[in-house]
Amino acid sequence: MGKADQSIIEPVQNVDIEHTRLEFSKGIKSVYSKLEWLFVQKGIALFIIGFLLGRALILSHLTPFALPFFASVYLVRREKSPIALLGLLAGAVTLSFSSITYTFASTILFLLIFRLTQKYHKNELKYVAFYVLFTALSVKLAFNYIQQDQVLTIYNGVMAMIEATLAFLLTYIFIQSIPLVTVQRRRRSLKTEEVVSLIILLASIMTGTIGWAVYSLSIEHILSRYLVLLFSFVAGATIGSTVGVVTGLIFSLASVASFYQMSLLAFSGLLGGLMKEGKKFGAAIGLLIATLLMGMYGDSDTVLTKTLYESGVAILLLFLTPQSLALKIAKHIPGTPEYQQEQQGYMRRVRDVTANRVTQFSSVFQALSKSFQQIEDQFEEEEDKEFDYFLSNVTEKTCQTCFKKDQCWSRNFDKTYNLMKDVMNEFDQGKIPLNPRLHRELDKHCTKEKKLQDTIYQELTFYQANLKLKKQVKESRRLVADQLLGVSEVMGNFAKEIQRERENHFIQEEHILSSINEFGIDIENIEIYNLEQGNVDIDITTPYCGGHGQGEKLIAPMLSDIVGENIILFKEDCAQFPNGYCQMTFRSAKKFVVDTGVSHAAKGGGLVSGDSYSMIELGAGKFAVAISDGMGNGERAHYESNETLRLLQKILESGIEEEVAIKSINSILSLRTNDEIFSTLDLAMIDLQNASSKFLKIGSTPSFIKRGDKVMKIEASNLPMGMLQHDFDVDVVSEQLKAGDLLIMMSDGAFEGPKHVENYDVWMKRKVTELQTDDPQEVADILMEEVIRSSSGLIEDDMTIMVSKIKHNIPKWSSIPVQKPYEKDKKRIS
Repeated sequence: MGKADQSIIEPVQNVDIEHTRLEFSKGIKSVYSKLEWLFVQKGIALFIIGFLLGRALILSHLTPFALPFFASVYLVRREKSPIALLGLLAGAVTLSFSSITYTFASTILFLLIFRLTQKYHKNELKYVAFYVLFTALSVKLAFNYIQQDQVLTIYNGVMAMIEATLAFLLTYIFIQSIPLVTVQRRRRSLKTEEVVSLIILLASIMTGTIGWAVYSLSIEHILSRYLVLLFSFVAGATIGSTVGVVTGLIFSLASVASFYQMSLLAFSGLLGGLMKEGKKFGAAIGLLIATLLMGMYGDSDTVLTKTLYESGVAILLLFLTPQSLALKIAKHIPGTPEYQQEQQGYMRRVRDVTANRVTQFSSVFQALSKSFQQIEDQFEEEEDKEFDYFLSNVTEKTCQTCFKKDQCWSRNFDKTYNLMKDVMNEFDQGKIPLNPRLHRELDKHCTKEKKLQDTIYQELTFYQANLKLKKQVKESRRLVADQLLGVSEVMGNFAKEIQRERENHFIQEEHILSSINEFGIDIENIEIYNLEQGNVDIDITTPYCGGHGQGEKLIAPMLSDIVGENIILFKEDCAQFPNGYCQMTFRSAKKFVVDTGVSHAAKGGGLVSGDSYSMIELGAGKFAVAISDGMGNGERAHYESNETLRLLQKILESGIEEEVAIKSINSILSLRTNDEIFSTLDLAMIDLQNASSKFLKIGSTPSFIKRGDKVMKIEASNLPMGMLQHDFDVDVVSEQLKAGDLLIMMSDGAFEGPKHVENYDVWMKRKVTELQTDDPQEVADILMEEVIRSSSGLIEDDMTIMVSKIKHNIPKWSSIPVQKPYEKDKKRIS
């Protein structure tokens, strides 16, 4: 066979193998689904469990399992309770006639009492255990009374009380555990109490196999060891040893001869869990070691060979257990890696669903914004149409009955149209009467010149009102479009932030951990969430430090040297007791900080000023300084300016851009009241990473930047906020600040306060240049004093001066050089 033929046959063979594998897996799944339907839906599992619990004994003659099992099934799956009762009776008949009689009588009495008193209680789960206690105690005492020739002894009473108490406790356990094995539901995880209840149920079921043997090998020993092996392999030493202790305890209560089994099962569960890294072989070796040790030093009546055979069969059952079943069990037990992966997968799906919904909302807002923008583009055409409606109304009242109508509008349309348009423009500009040239042309062209002027003047008022209204609607639409687009951008960024997973920094964490440990500081745990330049985020857990501040004084300086930038202690949660742990969060230090000083005075030396100011530190590494001046003075002006800054802070903290935020505030202020109450806004946004700044001035006075001996003026022309402007555009002035700069902002009362000054700019620049200090508060106080002195000590308007100084952020503690064993990975860490 040639190579070409072989290259054709091999893919075909691979396809056949893959097809066979898929068919086999489908067949296995089909068998599993049919078995699940048979055992769960048809109730065969309940019959088998009832059969084993019906013949299970405690202390050789107590049967506390039957009635709690029936009561639990009656509450959980009432339609399957007859099948459970048949299983219990079938199991009880294998013990004795009195056992089946006792089981039947107790269940019937429970049903009668429960059904007769059902209308008196609303919560069945809360009271069913008490019904079981009363029924078990009554029936047991009655049977003892009949069997002992109508005589009750103290021993019989005590044993009846013990059995009733066990039934009372088992009822609560079975109510939690039976749904786990008999109800087909998709459970994400099990609670700790549910795991323990399930173990008790399985151990109780296995007590029904006591006395069964195959080739002299005890069935209960094989099943109990298999159960311990399975849980130790799946969930580790903790769950494995717990299963061993619980199973061995129940077996020892059922048969005192099985007391040594508790030690064997607990020890094998512990060893098997510790050796689970070796997979099934490790768990099997743990059981064999425990069997040998307990067999040699345990019960002298137990044959070691028989015990080894029983452990060998249990190991064989473990190897025959499908890996998929082990994984399915592990997903439901807290603490296992499979459980953690399942939870992470669930959280990831929830995160993706949330992000997709937020993205959908973002796209909706973006589409709405585009629709408003498209409507705005049609405004120019509507303006032309409005002028045509204006001319139609004029001609309807003047030209419609004129004998020269055809001559004017058919033969001289352009001249008539332009002439009427010129007249309208003259009136619109307030030029009444018309200029002589236009008046002569109109009189020469129109026979009803006086009536035409009066009609145009009257209709012009309606035309102007309609045009103004349409422009206001246009501005409102533009504002809504900008707001919707801003919300869309914020939601889009939020969706991206949700979908951003925490990066794995295992290597960097180990390197930082070893570097700090070599310095002599004990680190319990370290988690790196981000290592981007300027956005470092690290969490460190240390043992109790005694409140000596080692996080700020030692760990942060060492991290600064390791990552190559200034790191500060952002948050610390110190333990309150010596054996506890301290949780520390470290973040990147901002490259710049802003110190601010404020000096303000109310008109006439009053207590309430119409000016408001605010310093806002935003989460995105930005610092905002703002002054708002309400129109007038007093409480109303103070309320308007304070409300402006409050709205500004809320909108900026949401992440919306500054221009959209200011337009939104303008819309809110203008629509909130019919009074002509306006306010100015002077806003400076400073980036603390590179000291770049944006100045947005809405009706405010100029600001000044003092850099050494040089003084620069920052100004922009925008009307105050709250006015109904047709086109409200925000002028943004950008400026690069430097360390040592003084930013001086003031309200109009301070800027225009000096009297007998012709040029306020020159006067203020001179005063700023003459400053001998760079302390922000001192500068603000000095300038305020100069303004008041220049106005003869009078305060004729509210005055506010804010001074901000840009400085390099110098950490309190210098970096500490540490041993870096990872020079080859330095770039990746820094």
